[in-house]
Amino acid sequence: MAMASEPQARIATLDIVRGIAVMGILAMNILAFAMPQAAYQNPAAYGCTEGADLIAWWFNFVLIDGKMRGLFSLLFGASLLLVVERAAAKGENPTSVHFRRMAWLFVFGLLHFFLVWWGDILHQYALIGALVFLFRNKPVKGLIGWAVGLLIVQTILMAMLSAGFLAVSAQASAPGASPDIIAQWNEMKQGVGPLPPAELAKDLAVHDGSYAGLVAHRAGQTSFMVIGIFFFGVETLAYMLIGMAALKSGFLTGAWENRRYIRWMLICYAISIPLYMLIAAWVAGSGFDTATVAAATIGAVTPIRPVMIIGHAALIILLTRQGGALVDRIAAAGRAAFTNYLGTSIIVSTLFYGYGGGLYGDLGRAEVYLVVIAMWALMLIWSKPWLDRFAYGPFEWLWRSLARWQIQPLRKAVAV
Repeated sequence: MAMASEPQARIATLDIVRGIAVMGILAMNILAFAMPQAAYQNPAAYGCTEGADLIAWWFNFVLIDGKMRGLFSLLFGASLLLVVERAAAKGENPTSVHFRRMAWLFVFGLLHFFLVWWGDILHQYALIGALVFLFRNKPVKGLIGWAVGLLIVQTILMAMLSAGFLAVSAQASAPGASPDIIAQWNEMKQGVGPLPPAELAKDLAVHDGSYAGLVAHRAGQTSFMVIGIFFFGVETLAYMLIGMAALKSGFLTGAWENRRYIRWMLICYAISIPLYMLIAAWVAGSGFDTATVAAATIGAVTPIRPVMIIGHAALIILLTRQGGALVDRIAAAGRAAFTNYLGTSIIVSTLFYGYGGGLYGDLGRAEVYLVVIAMWALMLIWSKPWLDRFAYGPFEWLWRSLARWQIQPLRKAVAV
């Protein structure tokens, strides 16, 4: 007998790009799992500025950091629109369906933040996703117009913040700087510059300690959630709107001709890669000066990042549109992106933190990518066999069941 009906037809290109995005997100998040927070932006914050570590920083700064988060945001916006449209097509109330999903996503995000890892993005996606719903009926040009406007606002805000970093740093370094200026600079550079020895020792001790101690530590870090909204909220909203527009225009469904994707890819990369390389050279040439790192990672890259994100999306679509065994596995990883995102957090945090493998602070910037490669392999190995048998990934099924207040069939239809 049939145990469940197949979920509605998937759009393969969306799953493929989402699969690359969720794998790519781990490539940067791994640093925030493995070492003190400031090392995410500044390799000098934890002694990783030479040899293979320096090469790893260059590669990630230019091609990965922020871009995979952006791709994920694009896909979130596109998927959100699909869910709303399909709910309406089935005669369901799209408003109710959408806001129940966002409410439960927010709950998942809070649990992820407090119980697993401080770098959660799900709560932010839930809040911004609630706002994105208001734009669902806008045409492609309207969505792009709003997105461009929001990105301009984001660029101005981050440029002002970057200028503030450079100005206060210069004032604090000047002869006869006042104690107030020095105190202001010491506060501003937290999370970007190297920790004082006592603070570094405390950070290492907390993360090498007990699970209860880490949960208590994260309970005192709720300001990170507010900071995340401030730094990335406007930008994330813009990316979700671009994702909606890219779905409606056919870009994310693979409906365009190859030459059109090639043109977009070449234009985007011709603009973004040289600029990113110049900014990276500026940062590295400064010896990873804290103010320079802040100005570059907060402000300088903001207007360039969306250009590279579009280039990445076009390249992924071009390289995978012919399909194949590997592409099928990437698509499956994308179909189970929610499970893969949460699952990697659970596994990797356990590996690095004291209640598990205790590797926090023990691996260099290049060495942590051995863990990334292993986790990529795990995503590709488990996702397809699971989805060959089941309609959803485990966490996707739980989210769907909670949002609908009804246990959803998990197993695929079996003919008898």
